[in-house]
Amino acid sequence: MTAPPLEVLRRVFGFPAFRGLQQAAVEHVVGGGDALVLMPTGGGKSLCYQLPALCRDGTALVISPLIALMDDQVAALRQLGVNAGALHSELEAEEQSRVTRDLAAGRLDLLYVSPERLLSGSMLERLQRGRLALIAIDEAHCVSQWGHEFRPEYRGLACLPERFPGVPRVALTATADPRTRADILHALAMDDATVFAASFHRPNLHVAAAAKQSETAQLAALLRDHPGAAGIVYCGSRAKTDRVAAALTARGLTAAAFHAGLPPQAKRAALGRFRGGEAMVMVATIAFGMGIDRPDVRFVAHLDMPDSPEAYYQQIGRAGRDGERADTLLLYGGEDIARARHWLAQSNAPETQLRVMRERLEAMIALTETAGCRTAALLACFGESLPDACGHCDNCLTPARIFDGTTEAQKVLSAVWRTGQRFGAVHVVNVLIGEASEAVRKWSHETLPTFGVGKERTPAFWRGVIRQLIALGVLDVEDGEYRTLRLDAERARPILRGETRIRLREEDAPPPRDRGARRAATAAAASVDGGPRGAAQEGLFETLRAWRAGEAKAQAVPPYVIFHDSVLREIAALRPATNDELSAIKGVGGSKLARYGQAVLQAVRAA
Repeated sequence: MTAPPLEVLRRVFGFPAFRGLQQAAVEHVVGGGDALVLMPTGGGKSLCYQLPALCRDGTALVISPLIALMDDQVAALRQLGVNAGALHSELEAEEQSRVTRDLAAGRLDLLYVSPERLLSGSMLERLQRGRLALIAIDEAHCVSQWGHEFRPEYRGLACLPERFPGVPRVALTATADPRTRADILHALAMDDATVFAASFHRPNLHVAAAAKQSETAQLAALLRDHPGAAGIVYCGSRAKTDRVAAALTARGLTAAAFHAGLPPQAKRAALGRFRGGEAMVMVATIAFGMGIDRPDVRFVAHLDMPDSPEAYYQQIGRAGRDGERADTLLLYGGEDIARARHWLAQSNAPETQLRVMRERLEAMIALTETAGCRTAALLACFGESLPDACGHCDNCLTPARIFDGTTEAQKVLSAVWRTGQRFGAVHVVNVLIGEASEAVRKWSHETLPTFGVGKERTPAFWRGVIRQLIALGVLDVEDGEYRTLRLDAERARPILRGETRIRLREEDAPPPRDRGARRAATAAAASVDGGPRGAAQEGLFETLRAWRAGEAKAQAVPPYVIFHDSVLREIAALRPATNDELSAIKGVGGSKLARYGQAVLQAVRAA
């Protein structure tokens, strides 16, 4: 062992103390134990293997699924004076040779590789010739068949204890429910590992969901709350991604599309801009985001419903990694729900896997429709129980109005039945409100007993009832050209007979946005001491950001690997005058002090 963990934490990483379960996990791995570390995005998982790597003899092997993730981690570690490297297909020949030489000579502190690279060719034999400090398996949910990003190649990692006996292993993930956790341990032959599970609750994340009214207007409202900020908008298809990105660009916003169908150079350019700190909106499929460490993402919006709470949590977790307020918005509709169910029904997956997928989809649907604390409902999907409502999700800030909707449900079901189960929601709503549209007159539906029975309510109200009945499985949507509504006889019959009561959320109008709460929370988070920042402090912060941008460009690294915004804010607030005062700021370790101390102190003096 080279040094005690706490000493390395302070000297290298510039942190005065551990957070949460970090110390217990670090000391366990340093002592040679296997561990499964479960912490939310931004919770400090990486430290649980990076620090032990510096406290144990040899090179730490880090298995990571994405090149972007490896490159960000390597860049950040090199800023700390740590000799880290990665081996992947996009490396320049000179860099690959340097990393290979350092590995052979035992000079490398951490080596990042993909599971494919590790298990192919001679990589395992090369590593066996040296000394490994530990093996870290990052994004470990990829090893589980129940994980939302299952990668079969991860299963081959079960050979590692036989190849490297006595070398401690640490598996890490931010998204794993109890079933996935058990599968990770079993698949990696780590059944005796100690589990370190932190709370997945992130109080800085405002979780919100809304029924689709007008996607464009709803997204525009979110963007107006975050002018000049970086954010991610997730879409369910490549075509929609391109369409939304083009629409945002046409409105004068800085936006780019990202999906697997784009040319590699276009994806690299968009990713480079986003990692480089540009204030922009990345419109993407789920192909984007994993391994992106940018800390100042202020919002994440979903224009289509994810297929599981795990995928949803992983994606919204990319916002607010700096600990400051970040907003998330999930838009969903009845057709989204019905389509997801139909796709699942057509899947050729084994029945055991289908059962789990159905459970997760239904949990996601329940999350969108819950009237209670939405954060608590999300955490419950990971086996975590909040003692009290979170107080910062949409349902806590604007409680939903719940009513006995049995009569209203009966009216909808009757209208669907009497129109022959051959029409979509628009037509059924027109019948309910007594709108004699061309289609209604064509089919003589103005003569039905249900025509006009719901005229005292708005179309938005009835669309909400229909969507909720779809979510409850009482109504289904035929997956055809006209998206027709059909009754699920088993579920609908007791409601129509009055044998089953049903409670619904009232949705005559979308709930008011909590702009006042958002502004107050943002203002409170924006200052180190919780008070308003003065003009001089804000000016120094912007000066430091400009200096950092220049340094990052010169080094071709993301700005946040030099210093996070939170570090620059604290420097601007405390205005250190000496190296000792600067080194006392969290996140300023020895290497960064030596590299940047003079420039930072000069900027402070000049402000």
